[in-house]
Amino acid sequence: MRFNPNQPGGGPAGGRDSYHHGNLREVLIEAALHLLGEHGPAGFTFADVARAVGVSPAAPYRHFRDRQALLTEVARRAFEKFAAELDTAWNGGRPDPVRAIENCALAYLSFARREPAAFAAMYESGLPMSDDPTLLAASELVLGVLRRAADAACAASHAARRPPALMVALHVQAMAHGVAALYVSRAETSRRKLPMPPEDLLEAGLLIYLQSLGIAPSG
Repeated sequence: MRFNPNQPGGGPAGGRDSYHHGNLREVLIEAALHLLGEHGPAGFTFADVARAVGVSPAAPYRHFRDRQALLTEVARRAFEKFAAELDTAWNGGRPDPVRAIENCALAYLSFARREPAAFAAMYESGLPMSDDPTLLAASELVLGVLRRAADAACAASHAARRPPALMVALHVQAMAHGVAALYVSRAETSRRKLPMPPEDLLEAGLLIYLQSLGIAPSG
């Protein structure tokens, strides 16, 4: 039985008795992701999640210590999926390191557009990363992909002095995240209007940045 947001109350068609042992955990995660997308990280309670799936307020505690534990699991899964998509976009540095790191940044933007609830879970929930080693490790997967992409791009630098890869990775993430946060991941009514697609804005900024470091050729 899966969470169905179209059912009255958001819950399953068969009610709480239709859950088999072990299913409720997954349905709670799906419901939390749905509520994140609708109301944002601060817009719902643990009881709201229970109500959405049609179970008693006490039922979620069999699987999660509290609301933070549920959001932590949602964010952990989101980070792992996000990192996998970035790694696919990087494609081992193909067709060339500069194009590959640009593809990685564009995949960052694409994920924020397609998965706004997951993006909110990762970056807007205020979860203390240091409190959960598994969440921290999952979050570091994202920077790990960007670091590999930056390592390859910096190795191809034409500059006399090679820029530090970690700095490049952090700058690329900052640019991609900034464009995503301002122009993609927020509600349609609150997004700023742009005279160009966000992808074009990000690509132009990346090109100027990489050219300034001697990573991308000028002209």
